[in-house]
Amino acid sequence: SSKFQRDVISEIIFIGLVPEEEKLTEKGYRLDALVEVDGTKIGIEVDGPSHFIGEKPTGSTILKHRQVTNIERIKIVSVSYWEWRKLKRDR
Repeated sequence: SSKFQRDVISEIIFIGLVPEEEKLTEKGYRLDALVEVDGTKIGIEVDGPSHFIGEKPTGSTILKHRQVTNIERIKIVSVSYWEWRKLKRDR
């Protein structure tokens, strides 16, 4: 995992959630992390520059998020590298 991913996981733990890292779903999708909030599974995708063209997600990133949401019934939260940098700067 990247430093970016480790930083995001650390923040998830800091707010009291218990992430399962590099989680392989039942249908074979790998998520950077999976948490459960009030009985709802939420997949965390830590998306670096290779997941984007400019600030728009690539087709494969959009497809994965859509498939995991619709097939696995897991909500996806994407943490983009540029939003993370801005959050870190604004602290």
